Amino acid sequence: MTGTDVRKDAEDSGPSGYAAARLRLLTEGARSGPPRRTALAELTDDWLTGLFAAGAEGLRGVSLIAVGGYGRGELSPRSDLDLLLLHDGGDSTAVAALADRIWYPVWDLGLALDHSVRTPAEARKTAGEDLKVQLGLLDARHIAGDLGLTAGLRTAVLADWRNQAPRRLPELQELSAERAERQGELQYLLEPDLKEARGGLRDATILRAVAASWLADAPREGLDDARRRLLDVRDALHLTTGRATDRLALQEQDQVAAELGLLDADTLLRQVYEAARVISYASDVTWREVGRVLRSRAVRPRLRAMLGGGKPTTERSPLAEGVVEQDGEVVLARAARPERDPVLPLRAAAAAAQAGLPLSLHAVRRMAATVRPLPTPWPAEAREQLVTLLGSGSPTVDVWEALEAEGLITRLLPDWERVRCRPQRNAVHIWTVDRHLIETAVRASEFTRRVHRPDLLLVAALLHDIGKGWPGDHSVAGEIIARDVAGRIGFDRDDVTVLATLVRHHLLLVDTATRRDLEDPATVRSVAEAVGTQGTLELLHALTEADALATGPAAWSSWRGSLVADLVKRVAAVLAGDDPDEPEATAPTAEQERLALEAIATGSPVLALRAQTEPPTEEQPAGDPEPLGVELLIAVPDQPGVLPAVAGVLAMHRLTVRTAELRALDLPVGVEGSVLLLNWRVAAEYGSLPQAARLRADLVRALDGSLDIAGRLAERDAAYPRRRGVVAPPPRVSVHPAASRLATVIEVRAQDAPGLLFRIGRALEDASVRVRSAHVSTLGANAVDAFYVTGPEGAPLPREEAASVARKLEETLRG
Repeated sequence: MTGTDVRKDAEDSGPSGYAAARLRLLTEGARSGPPRRTALAELTDDWLTGLFAAGAEGLRGVSLIAVGGYGRGELSPRSDLDLLLLHDGGDSTAVAALADRIWYPVWDLGLALDHSVRTPAEARKTAGEDLKVQLGLLDARHIAGDLGLTAGLRTAVLADWRNQAPRRLPELQELSAERAERQGELQYLLEPDLKEARGGLRDATILRAVAASWLADAPREGLDDARRRLLDVRDALHLTTGRATDRLALQEQDQVAAELGLLDADTLLRQVYEAARVISYASDVTWREVGRVLRSRAVRPRLRAMLGGGKPTTERSPLAEGVVEQDGEVVLARAARPERDPVLPLRAAAAAAQAGLPLSLHAVRRMAATVRPLPTPWPAEAREQLVTLLGSGSPTVDVWEALEAEGLITRLLPDWERVRCRPQRNAVHIWTVDRHLIETAVRASEFTRRVHRPDLLLVAALLHDIGKGWPGDHSVAGEIIARDVAGRIGFDRDDVTVLATLVRHHLLLVDTATRRDLEDPATVRSVAEAVGTQGTLELLHALTEADALATGPAAWSSWRGSLVADLVKRVAAVLAGDDPDEPEATAPTAEQERLALEAIATGSPVLALRAQTEPPTEEQPAGDPEPLGVELLIAVPDQPGVLPAVAGVLAMHRLTVRTAELRALDLPVGVEGSVLLLNWRVAAEYGSLPQAARLRADLVRALDGSLDIAGRLAERDAAYPRRRGVVAPPPRVSVHPAASRLATVIEVRAQDAPGLLFRIGRALEDASVRVRSAHVSTLGANAVDAFYVTGPEGAPLPREEAASVARKLEETLRG
């Protein structure tokens, strides 16, 4: 039977005919989705038109209007009928009688009805007072009666909405945020409300209203399809339950999936989550644009007055190479070339997360459309930018979602596709698998001061459940995937092994601590054998806590924490004999020895800059190598203040220190004097590298005291204050008395920042200790620096003095 036949039955048979035609329409196996919703709306229109015509004979200035979801033609099987009987204020008795002739047949069929009777003036007044009414009227659609009356109201309501949008849209955004707080996020809930949860049908309707205001428009790609998917699920939910419900309860998901022809309930939820993610992201982008437009409108008159009517310029502040801030968003610099800079997406994302700013939709789409794949293995900068992104705390979530919305995450990490939007059938988990992994990285960023290798901790957090997209034990599958991903990212063999171990055993500590007898030596030995080293144990402890905290409130407690800490202490005691001693000094290269001899001969510092590049690969031809940074070799006659002088000069020239080594160099027999050799890898924050001659000249002045580095850095900070973004964990300074027999090891873990190494070096000089060697590494946004120091006489510091130096250094860095 065709839709025309169904409507003809309704017209011929009255209410009973409509009911029978409606039932046939809803049970037709071949008709579902948008065609069925459209047919149901047309069928209902025809029936109501008949009711209106029978009751309005001889009555003028009256029309029947569908509003809300019915106005949009989106009738699900158990949807309410939202109707407005509009009249020109004439015969009120006749209008009331007409309303009864329409409303009562609807009620008699057991259909839910949301109805009102108003004049155009009353409708506009109510809309001005009630946003829900206003939104419903924006979708007003004429059914029967005076078409001119309906058209006049539509025109007036739309004009009112556009005129009042600067005032009403912030109110609508606030109401949306309150609803999201109550209902949660559709893309993560196991029993979501398809309409009211954030990213649901209500938000899709609001995006239409924002577009109607002409202030902003949502990104259209995928939005209509996401809305259709959610409506299809709601249709199936109504049909399988026989109720007007929007909540997709667990016990009904298998039936709904079968009604939609899907494999199982997990497939159903994944489709729901994907649709919700599209709508949520579109909402975020749209509300940002609304805020930008409203701020611009508020500021523009004042700027015009100040500039004499000229067009105001938009300020662009640099954040990283090829990345700037503009109007509260992170955008690409005008000189950026995504097609020639495969690291740009990660660099832009890391800069945005560190600054606590959103990534511009235009920037993400441009990169998605033009950027070429990263080589395998990744260049060092790409790996470092990923670590920085993961270690940026809560801002990581929104930036990650922006990349994922345009497909950049699965391009960078193809294995991500299997966990994307994957539900977790466990009441303890509050997130999907992919969001849980990001939340674990967010939690792990709080623990980066607890571990020697924060980069490994953050990457392990990202990958620890990556095996959940595969059959079998997800830890076993995850170990294989993690080993492959870590190698492609560019970690060396030892680091790959550590990451694979962390993923394989990420549940080991909590499972053992809560389910085994810790007094049994065999229990502790088995954990020690699985973990292998003190460093891996330290990382696993932090990962265990981050994983549990990111799972949900029920997954971690002080009791569980104390059991895990007890187990870690026992395992550490077993592994204590495996601690490495201080590494032996390596013999100098010919170039290092040449620089050292020149420094002795001239009595001043000498240096050499050499670019480092990745070796060619199939993806990266030999003629276009990827830059890794610049190796900076400096030889300086041994004297006080070398470390802060070099670090300060580099900070002045906006050079970021990636790694650094400082050590005393043994000179050939017969050469008098002592030389300090500094072997550092540096990169420009943005722009080009300075010339070696300029660096050397400034270094000479810094060492003889004629260059006020502290003053110059303070002036620059005052002129360009650091952006408020991520609230990083406080710095941590500790003493490791057993790490070396020849010196006291002071370790600093802090947020990397311009001038950090200069401040550390100056503080150590002020403490009258001698830096015998230094091992500095920047792991993402974290600096992990170890300084082997002695007293003036060359012996390790006494315990109390070492503790005092560490305490004062930590106070300096906190200040």
